[in-house]
Amino acid sequence: MRIRSVTTFVNAGDPATQPAAVREAGHVAGEVRAALQAAGLEVQTTRLATQPLSQLPGDPLTLAHELAAQCADAGFEYVSLGPVLAGDPEADLSRLAHIPALIRSSEMVFATVLVARRGEQISRAMPALRRLAAIIHEIAHTTDLGFGNLRLALLANVGPHTPFFPAAYHDGGPPALGIATEAADLAVDAFAGAGSLDHARQQLVNLVEADAERVVAAVQPIAEARGYRFAGIDFSLAPFPEQARSIGAAVERLGVERFGAPGTLFASALLTDCLRQARYPHCGFNGLMLPVLEDAVLAARSREGLFTVNDLLLYSAVCGTGLDTVPLPGDVSEEELAGILLDVAALALRLDKPLTARLMPVPGAKAGDLTTFDFAYFVNGQVLGIKGHGSPGLFQRG
Repeated sequence: MRIRSVTTFVNAGDPATQPAAVREAGHVAGEVRAALQAAGLEVQTTRLATQPLSQLPGDPLTLAHELAAQCADAGFEYVSLGPVLAGDPEADLSRLAHIPALIRSSEMVFATVLVARRGEQISRAMPALRRLAAIIHEIAHTTDLGFGNLRLALLANVGPHTPFFPAAYHDGGPPALGIATEAADLAVDAFAGAGSLDHARQQLVNLVEADAERVVAAVQPIAEARGYRFAGIDFSLAPFPEQARSIGAAVERLGVERFGAPGTLFASALLTDCLRQARYPHCGFNGLMLPVLEDAVLAARSREGLFTVNDLLLYSAVCGTGLDTVPLPGDVSEEELAGILLDVAALALRLDKPLTARLMPVPGAKAGDLTTFDFAYFVNGQVLGIKGHGSPGLFQRG
């Protein structure tokens, strides 16, 4: 297991306090990184997330520029400005217009749009969903290979202090920190020698609890000493693009012949159930991540045509974080994108669970083409086909 991110959560937007808050967060993240590495856990990145963009004062582009520079000086690799809050009927959607420029302004900056929180009606978020679809389309055609959409996501029913990006944002209270793991290899190892499903489940629970204990022992004393809330660990079984760290490989070691074959839904549910059984301080998703372009086996199975966008959404019903790094044809329409976003939001509300959608239309690519990204955390897969029809009538009525 590795640590994907040490994520700190602070309030930004006040010129009098922001620089000091970012510097302090950098010191805290650095101490936590050192403590985790001393415990034998490699840390890939440190990150900072602010309160929602809807609540940040001033010009978003100016703030993003200043914050990115301060974060770089403090040692952070990435910064999330928090989401535009779009589900409230009184929501100010004007900040949606800034998102394309925010994404293009810096490779450090992430942005999101939050809809479908508990108690809200999805129909009230339909204008924001439609505009987000247009934003995804614009970013796809104004960044190299559409790669800018890696740093943009729909959030549906996602609460604060999720340490995984793009979903991370602060609740506006005292500073906090959370730990995001890259732990798909624990499932691969747990299932390799398991004699039964119960044995496989128990082995994974044991491995998760043992590593969680190491994380808590390293992090909690620093959080307490620095006056930070320790939000917890998001043990979502995030992969890395190699066979030994593939959640697709874990599913297949459990007994599914190929990821995407019948039985994949059951295996996904079992994996998530292990995380529910394991005892550790939870934050964020704590589910199964199925990022198509970040997982060697998922990318390979996409090239074999073994799953569709709808299959991924089905698996999210029992396990996951939604639709993540899903490559789509470059000519996907805004109506189709909006319909996919609407389905993700509906599933999140109906099941009362957090889901995200990170969709990546690839300019010039057709369904069945291979992606050609050059990125250390990606493995290239097949562009997934879609049905060729949206649901514009729903949005007209909404």
